[in-house]
Amino acid sequence: MNTKASKKINAKAVVRESAVFLVLLVIIIMFSCLSSQFFKFSNFVTILRQISILAIVSVGMTVVLISGGIDLSVGSIVSVVSVLTSMAAVNLSLPVGGAIIIGLLTGMLMGLLNGTLITSTGMPPMIGTLATQIAFRGLGFIVCDGASIYHLPESFKVFGQGYAGPIPVPVIIMAAVLLISAFVLGKTYIGRHFYAVGSNAEASRLCGLDTKRIQILAYMVCGFLSAVGGIIMTSRVNSGQPKAGDGYEMDVLTACVVGGISINGGEGKVRHIIAGVLIIGVLSNGLTIVGVNEYWQQVAKGMILAAAVAFDSIQKKKRA
Repeated sequence: MNTKASKKINAKAVVRESAVFLVLLVIIIMFSCLSSQFFKFSNFVTILRQISILAIVSVGMTVVLISGGIDLSVGSIVSVVSVLTSMAAVNLSLPVGGAIIIGLLTGMLMGLLNGTLITSTGMPPMIGTLATQIAFRGLGFIVCDGASIYHLPESFKVFGQGYAGPIPVPVIIMAAVLLISAFVLGKTYIGRHFYAVGSNAEASRLCGLDTKRIQILAYMVCGFLSAVGGIIMTSRVNSGQPKAGDGYEMDVLTACVVGGISINGGEGKVRHIIAGVLIIGVLSNGLTIVGVNEYWQQVAKGMILAAAVAFDSIQKKKRA
């Protein structure tokens, strides 16, 4: 590709990113005018705490999307991890650290199952993870017999309810995940391999990359970060819920696509995740403050997702 064409593509990418942050600014201004309760420091801290789990799980989804896949089971993984972590801490009386390790290992194992299923059979990732989404959801209800798990140790609350000064602990965990993921995706060979496989799996294979192993690793990362989200959510509500992550995959996918992560693979940055989750978080918070009910919020999110996917598809055709 010549220099002039490369500069033109980069210029278009800058315009797209600027448009996303402009939309975020417009939404903030709009809700600030509609409600005096919106533009307050305490409310922005609340928004950051609310989007922390969404951002963490979205990083995992982004890794999968970049590598050319998709994971519709993230919400079910959140639910299963919520239940198993709670049972380990309450029913088995394990230390909080031990319960968390079980939750993280469970998430990675479920990601491994997703990746192995897709790479070994060649089935479309959307169908494969839709199947595991249903199976995992049922598993979450089976292990706890459909009942929520209460009476978690007091020390467990710190991950979802604690503060370090004025900053909520979930926000600190979110920032750490974003920074680490930005480094891995942007500065390491593992990150470059994710992009390569997502851009052209066959060419990557011919260049000597183990594409199946890379794709499995992407799903394991997604499972691990979904487990982190599930642990924080469990801590926030102080109970294990078999419905903890119901519908979460759509919020995560919407945040990724709205931010600019391509559903076609090989394209996306961590800053896109930040933009996407902020738009979803600010929109949900603002609509709640001005009194819009949850059902209309779902309609709004669905329309935003459709618009973002349509825009991504149009851009792909133009580049082709």
